Amino acid sequence: MNKALENLKTRGLFQQCTDTEGLSRLMDEGPLTFYVGCDPTGPSLHIGHMVPFFAYRHLREAGHKGIALIGGGTARIGDPSGKTEMRRLLSYGQLDAHAASITTQLHRFLGFDGEGARWANNKDWLAGLNYIDFLREIGSHFSVNRMLSFEAYKMRMETGLSFIEFNYQLLQSYDFLELYRRYGCRLQIGGDDQWGNIVAGLELIRRIEGIPVYGMTFPLVTTADGKKMGKTEQGAIFLDSAITSPYTFFQYWRNVQDPDIRRFLLMFTFLPVAECETLTGSGKNPNEAKERLAWEVTALIHGKEAADQAMAGARAAFGGSGGDTAAIPQVQMPQQKFEAGYNVVDLFTDAGLVPTKSEARRLVQQGGAFVGTSDKLQGFTDISALITLDHFSGEGELVLRAGKKRYCRVIAT
Repeated sequence: MNKALENLKTRGLFQQCTDTEGLSRLMDEGPLTFYVGCDPTGPSLHIGHMVPFFAYRHLREAGHKGIALIGGGTARIGDPSGKTEMRRLLSYGQLDAHAASITTQLHRFLGFDGEGARWANNKDWLAGLNYIDFLREIGSHFSVNRMLSFEAYKMRMETGLSFIEFNYQLLQSYDFLELYRRYGCRLQIGGDDQWGNIVAGLELIRRIEGIPVYGMTFPLVTTADGKKMGKTEQGAIFLDSAITSPYTFFQYWRNVQDPDIRRFLLMFTFLPVAECETLTGSGKNPNEAKERLAWEVTALIHGKEAADQAMAGARAAFGGSGGDTAAIPQVQMPQQKFEAGYNVVDLFTDAGLVPTKSEARRLVQQGGAFVGTSDKLQGFTDISALITLDHFSGEGELVLRAGKKRYCRVIAT
C-alpha cells in the first residue's frame, strides 16, 4: 500500500475507500490532487470538523496537492447527511461572512500557497448555474432509486426530506466534476457520513469524463463514552478564540478520558507514531500524555504562545500553585454586589459556569462549588452563602471552580 495511505490507516484516519488498490497505485505514480469540502453553516469550524484537514496535512506533507473547498454555494441548500431535520437556511450575506471566517481559520492551519495547498469556493460555479441546463447536463446521470439507496437519504425519508435538500447530492457531485476539470482532482476525502455523496460524484465523473476517480472517508469520531467528538455540556469546542477561549480549548484535550489519549494523539497531532506510543506506553502517567496532547493541539490551532499560556493557567488552577492565571477565562462583575454580599448561587450563574440557577443550586448542595484564590479554594455547600470582597486575592481577583474542571476568574469593577 502507498506509504501516505498506510500512514493514514496507522493514525486512525481511514474508514473506507472506493478502490484502495487503484488509489494506491495512482498515488505511487506521482503527486495526486485531492479535495475536502466544508459548508460555512456557522462562523467557525469546531474540532470535530478538523479530522479531514489533519488528513489533508498528512497527504500534503507526503507530496500530494490539496484543495479545501468552501461550500458557499452548497450551503445555500444544506446537506441532509447526518441530520434528522432540514437545516435553517441562512442569508447569502451570512454565508459569505462565514465562508471568509472559515477560510481564514483553514489558512492558518493548512497554509494556502496556491500550489500544493489551495482553497476554492463552490459559489463561484454554482451561484450562476442555469437550472434547466444543469438538469440536462448533470441531472440526467442520476437515478432517484440509486440516490434513495444511500443511508443519508434513507434516514431522512422517515422524518421528511425536502426537495431542496434532495438536490444537494447533485451539487456536491458537480463540485467534484468541476474540480477535476479545473485542477485535475482525482480524490475526494471526507467524513464517513459523506460516503453516498462521494460515490455519486465519482460515478458522475466516470460517466461524463470516462476516467476513474476515487473517494476515501474517515471515521466519525466519538469519545470513549460514545459522545460526539468536540461536544461538551457547554457546547461545541470551536476554533474561533472569541467563541471558545484557548484555555477552554486546552482544557477540553487535557480532560479527555484515558482510553482516548493514544487515539487522539495519533489523529490530532503530528507527533511521530513512535512518540505517541511512548507517551501512552505501559506504566506511563496518563496526565503527562494528556497535557502533551492538549499543548500540541492548542499550538496547532491557536499558536505556541497561546498554548504556553493555557498550560500555565491550567497548572496554576489545578496545581494550586498560585501561578499565572491569566489564561483562565475572565468575567467582570460589579464590585457593589460583592460589597453587599453576592449570593453564591447567583454568582456561579451570572459568571456563566452553569446555565441556570437550579443547576447552580444543585452544584452548591452537592459540594461542587469552590471560591477563593488560585492557591486556596474554599468549598461552599450552603445555597444562602454570600461571597464578599474578603474572598478576593490581594490583586483583586476571585477564582471560581465548578466541579473538578470548570474555572473562571472574576474581576470586580
